[in-house]
Amino acid sequence: MSNHALKNAADALRQARCAMAFTGAGISVESGIPPFRGPGGVWSRYDPDMFEKGYFKRHPEEVWPLLKEIFFDMIGRAKPNPAHLALAELEDAGKLVGIVTQNIDSLHQAAGSRTVHEYHGSTRRMQCLSCRTYFESSAIPLDTLPPPCPVCGGLLKPDFVFFGEGIPTDVHLAAIELAAQADVCLVIGTGGEVAPAGRIPHVVKNHGGTIIEINLRDTAYTYNTTDYFLEGKAGVRTPELVRAVLA
Repeated sequence: MSNHALKNAADALRQARCAMAFTGAGISVESGIPPFRGPGGVWSRYDPDMFEKGYFKRHPEEVWPLLKEIFFDMIGRAKPNPAHLALAELEDAGKLVGIVTQNIDSLHQAAGSRTVHEYHGSTRRMQCLSCRTYFESSAIPLDTLPPPCPVCGGLLKPDFVFFGEGIPTDVHLAAIELAAQADVCLVIGTGGEVAPAGRIPHVVKNHGGTIIEINLRDTAYTYNTTDYFLEGKAGVRTPELVRAVLA
């Protein structure tokens, strides 16, 4: 059954006029980044309420050490795995128009992908909540926490979406526009539990597109949205699919 699904999925991708990928935490697990949800996830060890924007603004001295530990020390050390590299190869071959990712780790860009819509932002930048200036995170030393804004001394916030914060309009519109044009969507490492990002594959489906899903186990997509389900690790199944497409 699996080989049959793989062949059909590869055929759909090969013939696609506009193929996109929609990725979540599961694609980065093999890079050493734990998922946020589920057993062993980040939220099983840390209180997610501390990453609510209002709480952060009131208690930055409490939250910043956790931000450094989770998002800069742990994620900052991660390297792209074979799934990220396979998607970059697919784009290079002209078979993938772009990626919408819920991840903030920038591993798609590190792997060489060029068109990446980061739905929840990224750890690459910070913004001062006082003077609104943006900075490259790599230019901000984290030996003093919270790190002061180099311009005005105000509070710096990593440029990813905290709880209680809206999705940036430009990214949302770009993601929806891509999904509305796509005739194939490759869903990797996400079950679509997080709204509104989880609606992206439904947009593709509602426009008559084909959904290929790669996940360790079945998800909310599997039975009502997915056309071809490739069960297994992203770092194994994604390169396998790309090899079949480009063979």
